[in-house]
Amino acid sequence: MPAEVTAIRDLTPRIRLFTIKPRKRPAFPPFRGGAHTILQLRPGLRRPYSITSDPTRPESWEVAVLREPEGRGGSRWLHEEAVVGSPIAASFPQQNFVLAEGATRHILIAGGIGITPFLSMLAEAPGAELHYCARAPEDAAFLPELRALLGPRLVTWFASEGRRLDLPALLAAPAPGTHAYACGPARLLEAFSAATAHWPAGQAHLEHFSGLPPGAAGEGAAFEAEIASTGAVIAVPAGVTLLAALRAAGQRVDSACEGGVCGACAVPLEGGEAEHRDMCLKPGERAGQIITCVSRGKGRVRLGL
Repeated sequence: MPAEVTAIRDLTPRIRLFTIKPRKRPAFPPFRGGAHTILQLRPGLRRPYSITSDPTRPESWEVAVLREPEGRGGSRWLHEEAVVGSPIAASFPQQNFVLAEGATRHILIAGGIGITPFLSMLAEAPGAELHYCARAPEDAAFLPELRALLGPRLVTWFASEGRRLDLPALLAAPAPGTHAYACGPARLLEAFSAATAHWPAGQAHLEHFSGLPPGAAGEGAAFEAEIASTGAVIAVPAGVTLLAALRAAGQRVDSACEGGVCGACAVPLEGGEAEHRDMCLKPGERAGQIITCVSRGKGRVRLGL
């Protein structure tokens, strides 16, 4: 959807909030809290960002972006080149991370920039409790707004104050109807997964912001990919991603993060065995899809292209 940047505001020394509005429609499509959009910043540069604004106000969206000098270019473009009036394009909302229907208690756990998907979730979960981890208060985006909104239901864990969240203690006793959600750096998500390993299936939810680094995305043994519509067989050498091999063979496959997080490059998997290395597909989805930017086949896979 054609859009443009209409406002820019610094939230912390490294996090900037961008307001975008659609150019050819009065409002963006509806979405549930936790959704993200894939922004096309310029030709060839597309990145996913959580929508932080209130789902009940679709006339504009907001995204908060951490500047990452060593990243793949999206945050640098937004921080260094974007100005009010910059044209961009936004995808329809991607709903991979949402509040569980019928839950009686929501425990939200954010680390650093991992706060962003929870901003829009809070509009749908007025009783949720939020645990917010950051290096220091000045690094915690939206802190004044969250304190005003949540009061005692916001618990902050700032390293500068010597406070560290004890996930095993917080998540020791799962109860029926209680759902826990985490978003943040890999170390937090690994600790969350370990702390909820004994929880009933479907009551613990993760949102990843970073996937495999570019150098690791193509690692793995060579394999072949058969195109179902033509019968053509494409060789995928070791060190080359399935996405790159498909594009080199003339197949048009969408992508954005290229780290296995956003799901934009998913294609149907009709046969063969896949080595799934993504962080976005649910277990029940892996039998019929493969994320081409990071996942690989074993021997030969058949793709619904």
